[in-house]
Amino acid sequence: MAHRAFWLGLLATAMILLQAIQSQARPDSFADLAEEISNSVVNITTSTVVAGNQGPNFNIPEGSPFEDFFREFQDRSPGDRPRRTSALGSGFVISEDGYIVTNNHVIERADEIFIEFFSGEELEAKVVGTDPSTDIALLKVEADKPLEYVNFGDSDMARVGDWVLAMGNPLGQGFSVSAGIVSARNRALSGSYDDYIQTDAAINRGNSGGPLFNMDGEVIGVNTAILSPNGGSIGIGFSMASNVVTRVVDQLREFGETRRGWLGVRIQDLDEDVAEALGLDNTKGAIVAGVPEGPAKDAGVLQGDVIVTFDGVDVENTGALVRQVGNTEVGKTVRVVVFREGKTVTLKIKLGRREDAEAIPAAGNEEDNAPVEPQSLLGMMLSPVTPELAAELELSDSAEGLVVMQIDEASEAFEKGLRRGDLITEAGQQQLSRVGDLQDRVDEAREGGRKSLLLLVRRGGEPRFVALSVSEE
Repeated sequence: MAHRAFWLGLLATAMILLQAIQSQARPDSFADLAEEISNSVVNITTSTVVAGNQGPNFNIPEGSPFEDFFREFQDRSPGDRPRRTSALGSGFVISEDGYIVTNNHVIERADEIFIEFFSGEELEAKVVGTDPSTDIALLKVEADKPLEYVNFGDSDMARVGDWVLAMGNPLGQGFSVSAGIVSARNRALSGSYDDYIQTDAAINRGNSGGPLFNMDGEVIGVNTAILSPNGGSIGIGFSMASNVVTRVVDQLREFGETRRGWLGVRIQDLDEDVAEALGLDNTKGAIVAGVPEGPAKDAGVLQGDVIVTFDGVDVENTGALVRQVGNTEVGKTVRVVVFREGKTVTLKIKLGRREDAEAIPAAGNEEDNAPVEPQSLLGMMLSPVTPELAAELELSDSAEGLVVMQIDEASEAFEKGLRRGDLITEAGQQQLSRVGDLQDRVDEAREGGRKSLLLLVRRGGEPRFVALSVSEE
């Protein structure tokens, strides 16, 4: 009994100690931290002159007793006269000489930008540079004394469950602090370079551009968006991770613009069917769906290659590859390992600049046509491209491939996303000009023991790979 009592007492002591440790991990108050960092957080007011509108357009029947009243009301409306609008947001100071970070959408198209500090002082700001891709903007104010500022922290060190503070100007109410935790990490919304921290700290309109702090007073995110059915906070807010923001800010500060690496490929993720069709053991990597003019084409990258390693780092998926390429120095020569026809090939590619590439219109499809009668295969009615089909589907005059004329909605092809009007240009990484070519590729896949065949499909000019089963029906 004494032995049992000893162990029960030891267990009770351990539980008390654990509770004490947990209570220390949870702050009794955020007041000291808020006081320490408040002077570095700013409210942002923008002013924009916009063209006037015609005012309300009332469709009043002729002869109506209200006709004269509404005509007089419209005559008194501002009409086309320009008017000035204002918007509110948040930001934070990152240097004593007056550099300020906020969201691009806070200051976009603004004619005037005013910064209000916690002390009440106001200064006019100028735009140093913006990056719509990450919704980040860098501003600069001229102050007659050094400004208090905050440092960026390492967002990769933030763990789900960590305490965070959000500060800003919600709904124009002035400086406000809200507390919460990191709810999730590595969230993506819609951008190529998205890496958001999700938090339940209250973020509302006007908080945009404000900082998300860790408990050391370091900025680990820039509050950018919320998920809400009513426009107000429901505990799902998103802050762009500081490790993305710092790279953007450094480039804006040095060049006034971003300079991201550009590989020059159209890529898509692998699924199990595509991986099996290529003879891969897993779905890691990014398959090349198109190779326009650019660095990759110059270095010998081919359509259908699977990029498995970039600059010494294994490629998990397309999103990871896009971010890594974008973060790589423009002009750097990198080693890229691709999987091609059952073996790996190492290529050296000198990266271009994405911003330059995006300014150049994409080239059209340079392929010839070879008309043949429509035939049914793999649950689709297929026809080679004809001039009439090319005109109807707005294809280039030289387009080549098989057009999906009809598709069985119960077929695997329909389930995989193929639709009427899609253009199939390759099967098994070989060009198609007639339905017989596709039948030959199906037969070869079956004879080779393959379960599926890889098709290259174009819709609206955009390519993607689809793997369809070739098992005997």
